[in-house]
Amino acid sequence: MTEIVLTLGPVFFHWSPDRLLDFYRRIADEAPVERVHVGEVVCGKRMPFSDPAWPAIIERLERGGKQVVLSTLAAPATVRDRKSLQDICGDDRLVEINDVSGLPSRSGKAFVTGPFLNVYNEASAKFLIQLGAQTICPPVELSFAAIGAMAVKCPEAEFEIFAFGRLPLALSGRCYHARVHGLHKDSCQFTCERDPDGLAVDTLDDQQFLAVNGVQTLSNQVQAFCPAPDTLASKGIRRLRLSPQTCDMVEVARIYRKLADGKEEPEDARFALSCLDLPGTLVDGYAHGRPGWQVNATA
Repeated sequence: MTEIVLTLGPVFFHWSPDRLLDFYRRIADEAPVERVHVGEVVCGKRMPFSDPAWPAIIERLERGGKQVVLSTLAAPATVRDRKSLQDICGDDRLVEINDVSGLPSRSGKAFVTGPFLNVYNEASAKFLIQLGAQTICPPVELSFAAIGAMAVKCPEAEFEIFAFGRLPLALSGRCYHARVHGLHKDSCQFTCERDPDGLAVDTLDDQQFLAVNGVQTLSNQVQAFCPAPDTLASKGIRRLRLSPQTCDMVEVARIYRKLADGKEEPEDARFALSCLDLPGTLVDGYAHGRPGWQVNATA
């Protein structure tokens, strides 16, 4: 049976440098993941806070045997943002491209496509593969069947499914966190740091709706796609992505490792995940071609 590889995606939220350092030290020592993404992908204004911490984090992860991927901004908005994107794309490490403006700067070197790129069919996938894409993580609203169809037609690249975490749905030019606190985006005072898993948003009827993270819109619920390994293998997919939340991500990785190794049944894995301190209920609707907030729970 083909081994299923686990990836830890980038942190979407505005965590302090100390929190990032503590988090990644534990990931390096304890988490059974093969690849770890680092870097700011949501808001360039946060980068002066986290940038000083990344060299030590990268060194610690690589010393722990992890492959480090440098993730780029998904919506570079300023000259500084674009300069940062160009600098990252010139690095010798593997880079995750989250905005097409990063492609020219990568200059034919290998890269990963993140879920912010619009890769909805094999034509788009093949175009990116020709430019150097080795791994493709399609947008989260694509079903498992649709991703599998692309994987079968594009065997030159590995396809990765966003399996765990609040789903990244959209990015805006407006900072929702600033607006909630009566501030402007340019003087946001980095209020997004108050909500390390994002800020839950309810409707006027008090129904759970979405979550916001600065300029980002996320699902209120937590994706928990738990496929059996032979189900993944049947579609030619061998990578699962776990997106960091403040819950015990080492335990999340251990659950998915047992699932991927065939040592735990999908329903048992979902139950184990539901016992963690999660910011929302578990869903997997998108993976099954349904609305994302629904639960199918079979794979």
